[in-house]
Amino acid sequence: MEPHPRDPGRAAWALPCLLLLALPGVGAQAFSLHQPQDKVPVAAGETLTLNCTTSSMPVVGSVRWLKGWGSENKTIYDQRVPSFFPRVTRAVDGSDTDFTIHIRNVQPEDMGTYYCVKYTKEDSGEEVVFRRGNGTEVSVQAKPSPPLVSGPEQRAVLGQSVPFTCTATGFFPREITVKWFKNKNPISAQQPQVSEWRVKTYNMSSTVKVTLQKDDVLSQLTCEVQHSTLPAPLRGSFQLSRVLRVPPIVEVDTKPSPAEVNKTVTFTCLVKEFYPADVSVSWLQNGIQIKVENISRPSELSSGLFRLESQVEVQATEEKNGSTITCRVVHDAQAPANTSAFLWISNPAQGESSKGSQMLKDDMLIYIVVGVVCTVLALLVAAILYLIRTKQIKGKSSPSARLHEPEKSSEATTQESDPNNLTYADLNFEKERKTIRRMVEMSQQSEYACIQTNRAPNGDDNLTYADLDMVHLSKAPKRPAPRPEETGSEYASVQITRK
Repeated sequence: MEPHPRDPGRAAWALPCLLLLALPGVGAQAFSLHQPQDKVPVAAGETLTLNCTTSSMPVVGSVRWLKGWGSENKTIYDQRVPSFFPRVTRAVDGSDTDFTIHIRNVQPEDMGTYYCVKYTKEDSGEEVVFRRGNGTEVSVQAKPSPPLVSGPEQRAVLGQSVPFTCTATGFFPREITVKWFKNKNPISAQQPQVSEWRVKTYNMSSTVKVTLQKDDVLSQLTCEVQHSTLPAPLRGSFQLSRVLRVPPIVEVDTKPSPAEVNKTVTFTCLVKEFYPADVSVSWLQNGIQIKVENISRPSELSSGLFRLESQVEVQATEEKNGSTITCRVVHDAQAPANTSAFLWISNPAQGESSKGSQMLKDDMLIYIVVGVVCTVLALLVAAILYLIRTKQIKGKSSPSARLHEPEKSSEATTQESDPNNLTYADLNFEKERKTIRRMVEMSQQSEYACIQTNRAPNGDDNLTYADLDMVHLSKAPKRPAPRPEETGSEYASVQITRK
């Protein structure tokens, strides 16, 4: 079979096409490069994809990806040496038209504008820029680190206002929200301070002040951070017990007190409501340390505080009477807290008396009450006697008859003494003048001295005086007691003068 002859017309047409492609600028005008992405957000740690495609018209030269443009650009991928960039891989390996790349583990410092660039070779062999894309702006959304809450380096006492700080780093964009809670209850805090930390990332710091209380042993402080890159808030917590110190309450109890000689006295030191549990207890007698064999350990209460009880036994001898027993407590490396009690000793006799001391106190109370009652009664009796005496004195000072018996004559002394012998003077005068007959009738009943009144001297109208010369009345029947004096009666004051 003979070979088919070539078509001379077809060959003539192909030759001019090859010549056109060989002419300078003809291939460049037919080449195209397409970079479609304008802005691409990506989360830190994820993989970034940058798209770039070219036409099939062959142009001698490589394709590169540059970060930035100008003198500060940086090559992140070169078609000639792909292995030089371990984080970057091509989407379609070996393609002459698809130069899409993947960048693994994107970090905030990867943010910037990326350009897909086509280079061409000059006659000197050096590559120069032939075409470039419009650029793709890459923003890396960086999540903040988990918030860290810190407090003072040293413990604080009750009532002290203590600052706490919450920090979060490496986030982008800049906007961030911070909230504080104490036992799930919101508390106010200062506005967070946001500053640039590294390239294209930010750091946040927020401070809150808390006044410590005793029940804060179980309290928790929480810092909550919210950012656009987070599906849920991040939280950091701090136990207030880490910076809280509650000093102990120290009491010393003595049993028995006072103690009998040679008896054992137990001193108990109560160390109550303290935090933390770091505490040591020692005993001293008159400033000299006492050896304690049994050392107790603190026990935790439901409030989170601690309690400790320590005991020491002392022999009650006479030379130890009045000794000072001291419980020394050192809490959390602070200055010692000392609480003391005294050892009082009584002898057996004093011991018996001390047993009945309560009875003596009761008896003394009874004696005091009886004494007060007797004093009141005595004052009452004295008052009554005083009233009676005063009444008698007033009775004597009223108009009455005063009889002064003179010395008896020798004849009267010879008479036999009779207890019924009385001396009377009837001084009860009527307003009218008595007759002689009436006087005789009266003398028959008893012997009286009848006194006729004369006109009293001027200036004394109330008294009538009579002079009786030894009026002696004997053997008269005993008369009954005179009736009470009437207001209108008249009396005579009789004086018996001696002869």
